[in-house]
Amino acid sequence: MAKLYFRYGAMNSGKSTALLQAAYNYEERGQRVLLAKPRIDTKGAGQISSRLGMTRPVDFLIGADDDARGLFAEHQARIRYTHDELAGLSSGPAEVSCLLVDEAQFLTASQVDDLFRVAVLDDIPVLAYGIRTDFRTEAFPGSRRLMDVAHALEELKTICRCGRKALFNGRLVDGHFVFDGDQVAIDGAEVTYESLCGECYLRESGGRLAS
Repeated sequence: MAKLYFRYGAMNSGKSTALLQAAYNYEERGQRVLLAKPRIDTKGAGQISSRLGMTRPVDFLIGADDDARGLFAEHQARIRYTHDELAGLSSGPAEVSCLLVDEAQFLTASQVDDLFRVAVLDDIPVLAYGIRTDFRTEAFPGSRRLMDVAHALEELKTICRCGRKALFNGRLVDGHFVFDGDQVAIDGAEVTYESLCGECYLRESGGRLAS
């Protein structure tokens, strides 16, 4: 039986880079993959973009009300159809070997359940990458559900500016840390993020751990 994996870490822990590397590893062995991410993640538009400069288009975007398993099935069928049409030109496998999902924290709980069904009922491994908590140290709904149901959890580590292991994601607006606001605010001209250890987070927040 295939499994649902949740690979999580603080900002700048290399999640998107690891996803693109995983896709490359599958394809290097002649296997096909599908890449997806939530539509709400407007950074990079329809691409997965790592901070090392690597980019790759996603195969589909998942809207807030979408059935993630249904979208996967549609694109899996497209790959099969394309393979059948080119049967005389290509001997590669028609089946999808893996579904990779970036920014999985932005999924809804029901969409995470869809990913679980893809793994268990469709027997396709699903690798979901994302951050665990927001800038207020509160879990994203998608991350919380992944922690509940994923078969395997893997932490991707990064370091704080002080050299300790980073746990949290501090939000800066115009260069100043803020600890109130909407849970989702994608990087922009004014909004940036910094990975912080527990001590540095508490120092910047004045001892606060949640709003």
